[in-house]
Amino acid sequence: MVYDMIVVGGGAAGCFAASHASAAGLRVLVLDGNDRLMHKLSITGKGRCNLTNACDRDELMRNILRNPRFLYSAFSHCAPQDVMEYFEKCGVPLKIERGRRVFPVSDRAADIAAALHKQMTANGVEIRLNEPVKRLLVTEGRCTGVQTGGGEYRADAVLLATGGMSYPRTGSRGAGYRLAEQAGHTVKTPQPSLIPLETVEKDAAEMQGLSLRNVTLTVKSGKKALFSEQGEMLFTHFGISGPLVLSASCVMDPGMLADYELRIDLKPALTPEQLDRRLLRDFAEVPNRALGNVLKSLLPASMIPVMLRRAGLSGAEKVNSVTKEQRRAIAENVKSLCYHVSAMRPIAEAIVTRGGVTVREVNPNTMESKITPGLYFAGELLDTDGFTGGYNLQIAFATAYTAAAAIRERKNSLLYAG
Repeated sequence: MVYDMIVVGGGAAGCFAASHASAAGLRVLVLDGNDRLMHKLSITGKGRCNLTNACDRDELMRNILRNPRFLYSAFSHCAPQDVMEYFEKCGVPLKIERGRRVFPVSDRAADIAAALHKQMTANGVEIRLNEPVKRLLVTEGRCTGVQTGGGEYRADAVLLATGGMSYPRTGSRGAGYRLAEQAGHTVKTPQPSLIPLETVEKDAAEMQGLSLRNVTLTVKSGKKALFSEQGEMLFTHFGISGPLVLSASCVMDPGMLADYELRIDLKPALTPEQLDRRLLRDFAEVPNRALGNVLKSLLPASMIPVMLRRAGLSGAEKVNSVTKEQRRAIAENVKSLCYHVSAMRPIAEAIVTRGGVTVREVNPNTMESKITPGLYFAGELLDTDGFTGGYNLQIAFATAYTAAAAIRERKNSLLYAG
């Protein structure tokens, strides 16, 4: 049997493309090397699935870090509102939370995966699991199918949607990069993005498990601020993590980690002058108490020993003996707690992969290869990624839809010509 479209990879992008192509009447085969579809999708967002962001296209583009212009056409074909409408029509009610993040009302990523699976099944998509693709079939310069351990499958178009290298236990092990290279494509070295950070300073481990809210994290390279946002973060046994840190990691070059300085403002709502008045007021209320005890009204308990040590204090000092310079040292650490990055965590812990198939070799209007016609790309396999907040799944859905629409249009034009 010759298919209209073979999808290599049964993740979010691959299944979204298969669902749309099959709904248009195309004969679609999905091949996946795992024993289940959409494994990574089912655990994304801690199992809740932040499937897109309810913003306009300009805001969407501002949150794409690498090669945003390449995605302009894809986002025109499939905007966040289109993704939301699609899943709601599939019977999955959605809700919008802080930062315009979109989730299923049920808070179950499995509902998103189930909706896609249901649509594919209803549309007659053929699904073959535990059948990894070994190589692409290329005839006279055109991709005409794939070869697996089970044999050869022929198609008018092949879509590579195998994902990156994050969460390898879900099947993202970089197979798509090798297939792309076989077809003559350049692959930019995959690296982690949206990744926790290990710190040079070891006192982060003393605060392991401490979660901070409404703090501002700033990343500086020399005097230049590359990133500065307010939100949530977490101290761990190796350093720092949490939403703010994951987003900050996106702007950092893994090969230049020693150049970055991370500063945490624990009280962004207070100016330095206001913070000093707050300290003076707290000290005046209990002048004979130990400094370490008085700071409990300002800072989490596990943070106090770290802050005192950084300020050159023991905590045993009576607050009425604390000098102006010592008070300033405390305030400086509250407003600018400094960390340096020793390493990013392994790529297996990254939420997404930066790098991948070089986008200049892909037609942005169709996602078709400029090198090997008949070959298309979608999702994390491409060298484009964004901040946390639903932007990366939006990239997956938009590129998948664009590829499926282009394959459908080509099929219709051939039928018309015939």
